[in-house]
Amino acid sequence: MKRADTQRPTRPLGVILAGGQSRRYGRPKALVTVGGQRLIDRIRGSLEQAGLRVVLVANDPEVYREVGLEVRPDAGTSAGPLAGIRTALLWAAEENAPGAVVLACDMPFVPAALIARLASAVEGADAVVPLSPGPRGVEPLCAYYAVSCLPALEAALARGQRTAAGLLERVKVERISLAEVQALGPPEQIFLNVNTASDRRRAERLLKERTAPPPGST
Repeated sequence: MKRADTQRPTRPLGVILAGGQSRRYGRPKALVTVGGQRLIDRIRGSLEQAGLRVVLVANDPEVYREVGLEVRPDAGTSAGPLAGIRTALLWAAEENAPGAVVLACDMPFVPAALIARLASAVEGADAVVPLSPGPRGVEPLCAYYAVSCLPALEAALARGQRTAAGLLERVKVERISLAEVQALGPPEQIFLNVNTASDRRRAERLLKERTAPPPGST
């Protein structure tokens, strides 16, 4: 019988990606607050509610010292999101986990139920990605990637590819339907990115609308 500490974890890592330079916002987006709570704390809470161990991939670990998460840098600022996903999957492989659920650090409204769905990949799937009404049609930075993606990911990086969407064309993908996402909430809110001060104000408005009592309840 295997020792408990050498058994393969049944749950993936929960990885917050904060490797970008936040050029549009002007300061680290993950530390911006919405409703008095930092984005990174909101995302961490959802990942933990889904039962995942949460870690952080960031280019400047010193910035996130007070967050209280284990941090590793990605492969470099010039490699884009794929470098962060690569770090996440190498980390998962090191811990003998099946893969990683990755979330961009600027998505404060992704519910724990969707994260749990991402983590329940069908057997044989290399990735699980939700469909969205956005221009890309999918949300590759709110997704599950299995360790089995690493060869295709390494090949993509060697070609100079930077985006995660291109990786999905080269691996076996399970797609979560838009109807399934909509059952959890409006997709345009679930996948809201806080890239600018204007986006933050919108997020604040949405949060107030979600927490306001219904008309006639007082």
